[in-house]
Amino acid sequence: MSFAIKNSLFLIDFKINAMSKPKETEVPSINLLSSGTVVKGEIKVNGDFRIDGIFIGSINCKGKIVVGATGVIEGEINCQNADFSGEVKAIVKVAELLTLKESAKFTGDISTNKLAIEPGAKFSGNCVMDNSGIKTPLPNEKPDEQRPKQAGAQ
Repeated sequence: MSFAIKNSLFLIDFKINAMSKPKETEVPSINLLSSGTVVKGEIKVNGDFRIDGIFIGSINCKGKIVVGATGVIEGEINCQNADFSGEVKAIVKVAELLTLKESAKFTGDISTNKLAIEPGAKFSGNCVMDNSGIKTPLPNEKPDEQRPKQAGAQ
């Protein structure tokens, strides 16, 4: 009888602990493409993404993209914020701030709200700045859905 009571108390205690478990908070993800790694394709990221290797393709990131000094990107980039220190040949759409660091080599087109270019950075291409910001499309959204219709456009 003593054994049955201890066992029942244990089960009750176990259930209370399981029920009173605190909720886990969602931590933004940080993803990394290491130096010496080459990836071709399409990447969709909910958090931040750092590239120290080589990426060829398109990236849709809801967070910040950081291209390290050894990083290389060719393709399309769509993100909230970005810091480039490596080599980027791309069409880039940044909703908030794009920073070209001193060692950055950029070739392509930029569409952003704010642009910071450090002395020594190399920039060749076009830049369109708009105070309203650029909408970062959701993974299932088509690119045409993010652009406002212009008056008189057909």
